[in-house]
Amino acid sequence: MSIYHEKQKWELCALHALNNLFQDENAFSKQHLDELCQGLSPGSMVNPHRSMLGLGNYDVNVIMKAVQSKQCEAIWWDKRKSMKDLNFSNIRGFILNILSPLQFGFVSVPLRRKHWIAVRQVQGVYYNLDSKLSKPSEIGSAEDLRTFLETKLKHKGCELLLVVPSEAVEAGTWTLQT
Repeated sequence: MSIYHEKQKWELCALHALNNLFQDENAFSKQHLDELCQGLSPGSMVNPHRSMLGLGNYDVNVIMKAVQSKQCEAIWWDKRKSMKDLNFSNIRGFILNILSPLQFGFVSVPLRRKHWIAVRQVQGVYYNLDSKLSKPSEIGSAEDLRTFLETKLKHKGCELLLVVPSEAVEAGTWTLQT
């Protein structure tokens, strides 16, 4: 099985993160995410859930609605908690919101913008599926993943969403705490 990895286009990192997380190029389209935006703010002249130019830049509300359409929940992770409390076997994947350098072609400017990336396990190995990478980056084992996530969460502005199947949320099996 090959790893599905969409590369960055426009401001569509949320779309790429979702498709990379679900390992399906057809999981979501720009049109689908735009429809979710409309549903979140029906009748609004300027939709607050995406770029005014319509090029993407979707917010967390769109990601949460998209994930729900796949019978999963996006759970905002409290950085103060220990990653050791997570039951990775009952988590579909992870979506990080990080600060990333702004680039115009090959030119990087000293500004940083929010960027969505997906992390998930494929054939027993965890991968960073950041759409700005030329190919998936192997993270490794569950312990390597914990270290990776803890390191990312130490950076200013980084947030983590756990993507958990709805049945695991209802049963509370995504965490090791009782």
